[in-house]
Amino acid sequence: PGPSGNAASSNPANYDEEFANPYPDLPEVLISHEGAKVETADMWWNQRRPEIVDDFEREVLGRIPDHVPDVTWEVVDVEEIKLVEQSAIQKQLNGAVDNSACPELRVNISMIVVTPKEARDASEPVPVLMMYGFTGFEPWAEEYKHRFGGRRSRRSGAEPPKTDQLLERGWGYATISPATIQPDSGAGLTRGIIGLTNKGQPRTPEDWGALRAWAWGASRGLDFLETDSDVDSTRVGIDGVSRFGKAALVAMAFDQRFAAALIGSSGEGGASLYRRNFGEAVENLTGSGEYHWMAGNFLQYGASDSLFGEMNANDLPVDAHQLLALCAPRPTFISYGIPANGDSLWLDHQGS
Repeated sequence: PGPSGNAASSNPANYDEEFANPYPDLPEVLISHEGAKVETADMWWNQRRPEIVDDFEREVLGRIPDHVPDVTWEVVDVEEIKLVEQSAIQKQLNGAVDNSACPELRVNISMIVVTPKEARDASEPVPVLMMYGFTGFEPWAEEYKHRFGGRRSRRSGAEPPKTDQLLERGWGYATISPATIQPDSGAGLTRGIIGLTNKGQPRTPEDWGALRAWAWGASRGLDFLETDSDVDSTRVGIDGVSRFGKAALVAMAFDQRFAAALIGSSGEGGASLYRRNFGEAVENLTGSGEYHWMAGNFLQYGASDSLFGEMNANDLPVDAHQLLALCAPRPTFISYGIPANGDSLWLDHQGS
C-alpha cells in the first residue's frame, strides 16, 4: 500500500522537499530510445513522440483496442434555457455505442451542449469548453435530483457559476458524463466501454484503464461537436478536476484536435511526477481501489515482492513531464488549490 495522508499513521506521506526527489534523473523528452537528439519538428512528430505514446500506452494508461465499437450520436432534445444571467440553447445528446457484438452490455454516453442564444441567432459558431461532470440526464438523474435537489440559483453577491461566465464571454460549454462512458471501479472493468469492447471478459495487462476510456469518450464527444453548426470545433478545450483532471490531460495528450486544456488538481497519474516522493505515490494508485484507472501493466511498478523482484516509479520508462510534452504546442494550464486550505500538498503541486 502507498503512504497515508494521515501524519499519525505508520507510513505517513513525505512532505519534506529534502527527501522529495530520490530519483532526480527524469526520462529525456527530446532524446530517442536510440540516443538520437530531436532537432526537427519532423523527428518529434514521426519518431520521438510515437515512442513516448507507445511507452505510456504499454506501461501506464493502456492501449485502446482496434475493435472499439462505433458511437452514434442522437440529439434527444433542444430547448432554450435561462441560466442565472444568460439565455442559451441546450442540446441533450445520447451517444449510443454499437453493442451488436455483445447485446447484454449497453453503453449510452450522456452529454449536453450549451451555447449562447445570441450567437445562434447571429449564426456565429462559438468556442466550447468540454467538461467532465453530471449532465442531469443520466439514467439515475431523477433519483439524484430527488436526493440532492436541482440547480440552485445564484446567491446575492456571489460570483456567477463558471458556466455563466463562459456564456458571458461568448463561449459555449459541453458537459460529458464519465460514468456513462466507464464505471469508476475495478469491478466496472467488465462493463462500460472497456467491458463492451471485451464482450464482458477481463482485460489484458496492456488494455486501457478508466483514464484512457474517459479520454476516449471525450474524443467521441468532440466527434459530435465537429458536426454541430453552433460550435467552432477548431476551438474546443477540455477541462477536468481530480481524477477527471487526469482524464482531461490524457485526452489533451492523445487527441490533437483539442485546442487547450484546464487541468485541475490532477496529482499522481496526472501532472505530478511519478518519481517524486511527496504526498500521493505510485503505490497509492497500484495498491488501492484506483488501479482500474491505469493499464494492468502499471501495477508492477508498485511491487515490493514478485517473481521479477521489486520495481518502483524509477523503473517506469516515462514520467508525467512527457505526458505534458504530448500536449505541445497547445496551451495547457495546470492548477491546484491553496495548499493551506485543500489537498494540493497531497497531490504534489510543486512536483507537477
